[in-house]
Amino acid sequence: MIDTFLSLLPFLVADVMNPVLFAFMVYAAGTNRPVLNSSTVLLGHTLAYFSVGIIVASGLQKISHYLQNPQAIDYVLSFILGLLLLWVALSGNKNNDKKKVANGNSLTPVKALGMGAVINFIGAPFALPYFAAIDQILKANHASHDALSLLVAYNILYALPFLIIPTLVLVNRQSSAAILQRINSVLDQASRFLMPVILFVAGVALVVDAALYFTTGEGLY
Repeated sequence: MIDTFLSLLPFLVADVMNPVLFAFMVYAAGTNRPVLNSSTVLLGHTLAYFSVGIIVASGLQKISHYLQNPQAIDYVLSFILGLLLLWVALSGNKNNDKKKVANGNSLTPVKALGMGAVINFIGAPFALPYFAAIDQILKANHASHDALSLLVAYNILYALPFLIIPTLVLVNRQSSAAILQRINSVLDQASRFLMPVILFVAGVALVVDAALYFTTGEGLY
């Protein structure tokens, strides 16, 4: 189980470099309830992300059982996801649109919760590492509760870095806006450079893993 968790780390790093969620949380931090709204955006996103993970994992398991060859289908999915990661890495991030929302002071915790959930769809191109991580969990053939624990741990670790936003606002609200804007700018620039590299490496690993399985009967791990 530890080996599986370690194999998820590259996908987690790429997944965390999501400028869409960070930008929306920075926006929420500038409203009339900065700590509550930004935290609720993160909560909504995390709950929706985890729910999507459960749905995707359940769907993949049903496909595997239907084909009566779960190992082969897992490696087929790895190969497809690897190619998609390579395509995204090589094509570059051409869709870096961060939609702005007007009337920030009218944002309520309920709206913030819904906004966090909707971000899953706006940031869909950034979710490929998450789907690849889910495939890795399923491919390891752990017991259901272990697989669920890995998915929970992944989502918790994914959410932790974003807690810097409500924390900064809580510690120093007056200067937090400028700090968060600088962090947002740095994250945007870093994701433009680092994310394609991470996605490329992860994509190559998945493609090679699948190719080795179908040629030798054993993958990389």
